[in-house]
Amino acid sequence: MRTRLAIKWHALLERYFPERRLFLRSDSDTRFIRLRSGTQAIATLGIALTVGWTIVATSILLMDSISAGNFREQSRRDQTTYQQRLNELSRERDIRAAEAKAAQDRFNTALAQVSEMQSQLLDSETRRRELETGIDVIQSTLGTAMKQREDASDRLAALEAQVASGGPALAAAASDGEGTVDLLSDMLARTAAERDQVVADAQDALVRADEIATELRLREEQNDIIFRQLEDAMTISVEPLDKMFKAAGMNPDSLIKQVRKGYSGQGGPLTPLTFSTRGEEPSADAERANRILGEMDKLNMYRIAAEKAPFSVPLKDPFRFTSGFGRRWGRLHAGTDFAAPHGTAIYATADGVVTHAGWMSGYGRLVKVQHEFGIETRYAHMSKINVKVGQRVSRGQQVGAMGNTGRSTGTHLHYEVRVGGEPVNPMIYIKAANDVF
Repeated sequence: MRTRLAIKWHALLERYFPERRLFLRSDSDTRFIRLRSGTQAIATLGIALTVGWTIVATSILLMDSISAGNFREQSRRDQTTYQQRLNELSRERDIRAAEAKAAQDRFNTALAQVSEMQSQLLDSETRRRELETGIDVIQSTLGTAMKQREDASDRLAALEAQVASGGPALAAAASDGEGTVDLLSDMLARTAAERDQVVADAQDALVRADEIATELRLREEQNDIIFRQLEDAMTISVEPLDKMFKAAGMNPDSLIKQVRKGYSGQGGPLTPLTFSTRGEEPSADAERANRILGEMDKLNMYRIAAEKAPFSVPLKDPFRFTSGFGRRWGRLHAGTDFAAPHGTAIYATADGVVTHAGWMSGYGRLVKVQHEFGIETRYAHMSKINVKVGQRVSRGQQVGAMGNTGRSTGTHLHYEVRVGGEPVNPMIYIKAANDVF
């Protein structure tokens, strides 16, 4: 069986690769090399494999070259798209900054209006107390006049009864007592005049009381309008701040308690109004006014807290975001990176005290600021530091300039926010304040 297969295989090779002889002739001798069918087949196969491998390798290289060109082109397109997106974000940030400034202006205007309305409210309450005092005096006067009128009426009735009962005696003694009759007539005339005067005074007092009641009602309506305006202003001013603190993960109630505990503003917190000195329960208007004052006090506490928490952006010049908070290459990137020209001014994002101002490995030139509520901000890779350790800085105060120091691949600011020593995303605070500042 094997012999037959070998014969067939040899015949097939002989058919396609017949045996050949290669003659090599020299001056003195002639030699030849015999090329068997198997040798020719092996040589042909080797050449075919070599040519095929060359073709495949060349194709792979060409495809890699084309792919590399496409990849570079795609990278350039992606980079262009990314740059355009960054520019759009920068423009959007500028628009948001302008809107925030406009919102701050509106907030300041509303606060001024609230202060003016509060003054008007206090003046209105003062006038109302004066009117109430006037009504009490008029009522007292009216009561006295009514009592005098009743006394005069009683006296007149008594005199008339006396005259009626003593009429015959007076007639009998008319010749001897004309002086007495004249005296009684005089007394009756004076009593009637006094009675008429008391009645006139009582009518005047009733008219005046009605006028005062009408004026008091108008004052109450005006007070209601002022109250509604104040309540609307408080709602518009307080609700956005309340949402901002909640969005930043800060409890508004505990925040207000902490701010009030360390309050150092002029005049202290607003105190409730007291309209009665007689130990009476406060009226509905007094309770309403006290609620408004409570909201104003809350607004004031929120304003102070907003200055002490990092709700602003550390840059005022145009910039672009280059890296956000989160995992990067297996490690936590604990802040947000802002790119801008070398030397761009960097500002504190909240009131606080500088705890570090110098070089730190990896961060380069670094400034740390400790704020209220256990919050710390860090400003890294700076080219210049403008503050010293222990210095108290205010929100918006320049702390340094942008650079490329430390472990950095280009000019940028690495900005961190830490709460209780743990890093949190700075954009939580920045985005929370977008609709307020």
